[in-house]
Amino acid sequence: MTAPIVTQVSEEEYFALLKESTEKLEYHGGEVVAMAGAQLPHNLIASNLIASLWNCLREGNCLVLNSDQLVHLVECSKYVFPDLVIVCQAPVLTERYGLDVLENPEIIIEILSDSTELVDRTEKFDCYKQIASVNEYVLVASKKKKVEVYRRTEANEWLLHDYLPQDQTVRIGSCTLLMDDIYRKVDFETRTPAP
Repeated sequence: MTAPIVTQVSEEEYFALLKESTEKLEYHGGEVVAMAGAQLPHNLIASNLIASLWNCLREGNCLVLNSDQLVHLVECSKYVFPDLVIVCQAPVLTERYGLDVLENPEIIIEILSDSTELVDRTEKFDCYKQIASVNEYVLVASKKKKVEVYRRTEANEWLLHDYLPQDQTVRIGSCTLLMDDIYRKVDFETRTPAP
């Protein structure tokens, strides 16, 4: 769950707060939002995606970055922590008050939860679309097997491909992942790891 902790601060004040904070803080154009911890299914899915994507991309130039990587959404005056980011070109990092901020994400992955889904689908997606380097936006459900991959076309349109439980594989970037690997050990009923 996210909750605003401070409002109407400058970018400089935000980075000062971020450097001292024990929690992740996002900057939304003057408002600082604390990111709460995630549920177990969310964390398992994130770990599974990192493992599968790293395994697929380990031989090339691509980097798979976890939710500790701060990303700058210039057009929206925001700094956010996506669940996963993939960058295959040389990463463009800007140092902001002693912290590295990624400026050129190529694939952004968000794992949906009750508290973040609306923002991930609307506000954040609207901002991600304005980053020229972003060519895919992936939404991964945490309560059922479903992955939505939005891909940017050459005409700057976004096409959606839904991957549903009956689909055995999911394509993210150049990787073909098994749906079962993405959801490995996720038990939607008990919210504890499946054997």
